[in-house]
Amino acid sequence: MSARQYWGRALAAALFVLGASMGARAQTSLLNVSYDVSRELYKDINPAFAARWKAESGEEVSVRQSHGGSSKQALAVAAGLEADVVTMNQAPDIDLLVERGALAADWRRRFPHGASPYTTISVFLVRKGNPKGIKDWDDLARAGVRVIVPNPKVSGNGRYTYLAAWGYALGKNAQEKDGGAAAAREFVRGLFANVPVLDGGGRGATTTFTQRDTGDALVTFENEAILIARELGGDRFDIVYPSVSIEASAPVAVVDKVAARRGTQRQARAYLDFLFAPEGQEIIARHSFRPRDEGVLARNASRFPAIRTFTVEQAFGGWDKVREHFADGGIYDQIVSAAKR
Repeated sequence: MSARQYWGRALAAALFVLGASMGARAQTSLLNVSYDVSRELYKDINPAFAARWKAESGEEVSVRQSHGGSSKQALAVAAGLEADVVTMNQAPDIDLLVERGALAADWRRRFPHGASPYTTISVFLVRKGNPKGIKDWDDLARAGVRVIVPNPKVSGNGRYTYLAAWGYALGKNAQEKDGGAAAAREFVRGLFANVPVLDGGGRGATTTFTQRDTGDALVTFENEAILIARELGGDRFDIVYPSVSIEASAPVAVVDKVAARRGTQRQARAYLDFLFAPEGQEIIARHSFRPRDEGVLARNASRFPAIRTFTVEQAFGGWDKVREHFADGGIYDQIVSAAKR
């Protein structure tokens, strides 16, 4: 081989490596760490966003997913899981990351609606024909009724079930001297005495109820109940809307520390902006989450039965007031311990 041939081949190889490197840099990847029952939603959001970003910026972007119980996911990010964005189902999980220095305390002000692109509610899924006659929260505390919920200590889905039941009991007993707190505590104790197993997330609870045929009622988010009824067949399950439920807002945030280190701030911000855009809101509605955009919500009104709701702020005074329930040794632990006796 002549010197000219040698250096020609070396140059070609170097150009190939350089081109491959530039190509690799041209495609950005994001990691979205999310909660258990949002899997199907983001399977549709991700390619739609990638197509929109490619059209607007000319850049290829891919989005990877991680799912699990919301609080477990937040702890994983706090422990080092490199999430560019988090899309959770309760604000405390993002506030935990603020406390750990992963993102700024003003995360709620960075996007509309308190950085929550959609809401959902807690509903009941029962066996076809509703053989136990379950119509409202009181029925879940009746003797002989087995209730499936995920663990409120690690799952936002389970936490909302607990808070919805507590808020319902408060409303029924508001005339009491303590505002119904003692009655609410006893009611929730009775409900959790009927829970035979506590799964680590909403999808695990779904599996227990639908595939292991355990329980008379599954309390879960509306979108999950609709998904189950659609995919597993309306001949097996019915959805029951209680007289009142809790409004569960699903907050989102860029994980500043990770995005800055990876150089993905612009793409991460655009990804979350997409959730609030009409195209993203339509996808959200198709997956039976309640969109924030009033026009999109109106066009999909038939998907979402009207129901009276309350928020954590209205019933409890905010998430800070709720912490005493779920702290180690707190009210929830005391209730579960009493329920086992």
